[in-house]
Amino acid sequence: MQTATFDPSTISLSDSAQQHVRKQLNQERATGLQLHVTESGCNGYMYALKFLDAIPDDSRVFEFDDNVKVVVDNQHWDLLRGTHIDLVTEGLNSSLKFENPNADTHCGCGESFSLRGT
Repeated sequence: MQTATFDPSTISLSDSAQQHVRKQLNQERATGLQLHVTESGCNGYMYALKFLDAIPDDSRVFEFDDNVKVVVDNQHWDLLRGTHIDLVTEGLNSSLKFENPNADTHCGCGESFSLRGT
């Protein structure tokens, strides 16, 4: 079993997630992919993704190979710092999986999470 290590100063992407995001950015003709959270779901927060034409001034930009940019608004940074994004394939379906060191519990469907200490 491999232990995940998280760097609280960044967002990280697996190689497969980078390839997937690059393909989606090209299809959408987008500049970057915004990662944020919404208050929703059975556990409190849900991850949300949005393709961006322009990078907002009030955000952190994490650049990866092949000009892949993941953008996090400063208002969501404390909830997302250190998150690792992977592309997971189960059968014929693939989806992005978020490993967030700030999350305490996840709902059964994996769509929502609660924060430590809340």
